[in-house]
Amino acid sequence: MPSDLLLVLVMLAAAVVLFAIGRPRMDAVALMMMVALPLTGVIGVGEALAGLGDPNVVLIAALFVIGEVLVRTGVAQRLGDWLTARAGSDERRLVALLMLIVAGVGSVMSSTGVVALFIPVVLRIARKARLAPGRLMMPLSVAGLVSGMMTLIATPPNLVVNGELIRSGFEGFNFFSFTPFGASVLALAVGYMILVRRWLGRKEYSDAPEAPSPSKLAGWMERYRLAGRAHRLRVTSTSPLVGKPLDRLDLRGSAGINIIAIERRGRFGRHLLNPTAKTELRADDVLFLDLLNPAVDIEKIRADQGLEELPLPGTYFSDLSQEIGMVEVMLPETSRLVGKTALGSRFRSQYGLTVVGLRRGGAAQTGSVLDVPLKLGDTLLLVGPWRAIRRLQMERGDLIVIDTSVELDEVSPAAGRATHALVVLGITIVLMTTGVVPNVLAALIGCLAMGLLGCIDLESAYRAIHWQTLVLIVGMLPFAIALQRVGGVDLAVGMLTDVVGQGDPRLALVALFVVTAALGLFISNTATAVLMAPIALAVAEALEASPYPFAMIVALAASSAFMTPVSSPVNALVVGPGGYRFFDFVRIGVPFTLIVLVVGILLVPLLLPF
Repeated sequence: MPSDLLLVLVMLAAAVVLFAIGRPRMDAVALMMMVALPLTGVIGVGEALAGLGDPNVVLIAALFVIGEVLVRTGVAQRLGDWLTARAGSDERRLVALLMLIVAGVGSVMSSTGVVALFIPVVLRIARKARLAPGRLMMPLSVAGLVSGMMTLIATPPNLVVNGELIRSGFEGFNFFSFTPFGASVLALAVGYMILVRRWLGRKEYSDAPEAPSPSKLAGWMERYRLAGRAHRLRVTSTSPLVGKPLDRLDLRGSAGINIIAIERRGRFGRHLLNPTAKTELRADDVLFLDLLNPAVDIEKIRADQGLEELPLPGTYFSDLSQEIGMVEVMLPETSRLVGKTALGSRFRSQYGLTVVGLRRGGAAQTGSVLDVPLKLGDTLLLVGPWRAIRRLQMERGDLIVIDTSVELDEVSPAAGRATHALVVLGITIVLMTTGVVPNVLAALIGCLAMGLLGCIDLESAYRAIHWQTLVLIVGMLPFAIALQRVGGVDLAVGMLTDVVGQGDPRLALVALFVVTAALGLFISNTATAVLMAPIALAVAEALEASPYPFAMIVALAASSAFMTPVSSPVNALVVGPGGYRFFDFVRIGVPFTLIVLVVGILLVPLLLPF
């Protein structure tokens, strides 16, 4: 084996291992490889940076913005409300309508984004229908993944495969080339999930230990183990805390004590303060405390700090519900908080809310949750002023609001522009389907029009873009060039053709699907598509066949991440709300992946002949 090929394969293997263990972040690994490859001499600097000028990268960024517009204008929320009204309590109808709506919305926006958007909608539906959330969460994730098979722009892997076709001198897929395959898989997915939903947990909402009760504080107290943690203490005139700001006291870091609120006497009676780092304590202040660390000796602290214990009406500050609320949030794939601690990320300073509980994989974390590094899919329980909770609902960034302790109207910053957004979206799709302008220009025209009509502002547009996904694509594209340059693609093609022979090309499709799906268990589907697309086209060339069926099978396999909760961020997001275990995805996802394989092998050659 030539030394250049061996070096590139070693670097690729290292990248896959780093992707699998999740350290460092995937975009950081991609940047490292993009820098390292030119140093090997295999490719030049210009080739390593070629992805920055790739139209597909710009197109994906524009599609993230368009998806955010559907959220900000309330279009997606209204679909959820319509679903609730139409489905009622019929579980089979709920599953069917939910999956159809999610797949439809996901055909024009990120599958991760659409699933994150529908999690609170599904939880609300589950409460009203008295169903355990686990009966609906996996159908939600399956529909989100299948939505990637619906249109050209539904998921980055489709655009990556399409871009590879164009770079190889072929005409790319059109907007609806994927739809016959996606629609067929979706129909089977709906029927499959209706049949297997009995294995997704108990049916009744009240029987499900993982079902949250956001309107009933007792439910959250049990789920997050809040019992016995609340205290109400008055600062006496002799207390050494008087006149000191909270950042100097560092009660959270040193003693595991969270000050949730401060009740202070003012000119017109007592009022509630939201504590900040600079808040100075005064005599006669009443502190509402949460003991994150069960080992804290509250009696000793009370005696040492000159604090007087006061009775606590209600349960866990329920008497303050007019001023203070609770909200349950989740960390999405793009959250900057992943890997950080709540204390280190200055949660209270940034959001005006206090972390009081953490659940991971269905289990509440004990001890001080402020020092626990956060992971994708973690759910946090936050306490703070309603205005801060409402502000958090409007933000679509590092945290996803799942539920609040009382029902709040969902905030849509541009609700009055829903009609404008739908009209512009329709025009954009028409431009893409007719080919009047290139897809990237159609998407940019749509973004500009939505901005001009007030559907989104520039700051929100930049925030909506999943930069990690873009950097991952840009960083991995040089690997495809390098593998072609040193003969790695030819080696892979030779191994595949040796296995399947020169006979029926369907065997090659099976091999490509299996390899792509297996690789997707360890690295992102976007990175998988970047690596497998050139191999698929080279296999087609070796078999003297059309490249389109081979490119399509790779795209379908890249979206078939049903088998484990870590196969896709879409799956990771529903683990907590659904109360699932690892094996739940294996026993449901593996058979359905085989179904998608069969559908692909039967339909792809029929609609895209060899």
